[in-house]
Amino acid sequence: MNTRENGSEQEPVIRDNRKIDPETGQARATDGEPVKEQAEQPAPATDLASAELAIQLAERTADLQRLQAEYSNYRKRVDRDRSLIKEQGVAGVLTELLPVLDDIGRARDHGELTGGFAKVSESLEAATGKLGLSAFGTKGEPFDPTVHEALMHSYSSDVTEPTCVEILQPGYRIGDRVLRPARVAVAEPEEEPVASDS
Repeated sequence: MNTRENGSEQEPVIRDNRKIDPETGQARATDGEPVKEQAEQPAPATDLASAELAIQLAERTADLQRLQAEYSNYRKRVDRDRSLIKEQGVAGVLTELLPVLDDIGRARDHGELTGGFAKVSESLEAATGKLGLSAFGTKGEPFDPTVHEALMHSYSSDVTEPTCVEILQPGYRIGDRVLRPARVAVAEPEEEPVASDS
């Protein structure tokens, strides 16, 4: 039996063998030995483990950045494709309506656009205008082969450059996209006769 069980009133002795004082955080001197200031050297196994962790962290970070970039590019591509598909759908519908708009224009030119039909044509033209359809091609503008289709050609002394002298069928565009070129009659300046030296 130990002394406690016998009823001894003596307090136990506690010896603090810690090398660092818990209150100050400084190293203690033990049994008369001076305190040695040592630079802490991590164990070689710790260096190897931390190096492996650093490599794994760099790999995971690179993977995450790559995935984030791929997702961002995917999102941009989907947004671009979505707007392109919308534009193509609108352009397809409006292209089918161009003959109707041509008939309305011819009826207006001949004075046959009256009554309820006039209101319907105005509504149709307003609806196509809201979708971005705009007509182009006016008499007297310079001929541009990217937006005009020349159906007739002549020479005239009244023009200084190839010019649209008559609009046979108006052209239509949505924004910068040409749905149908304007069909025009083009006049060029008359060629001057070459003087011969004979």
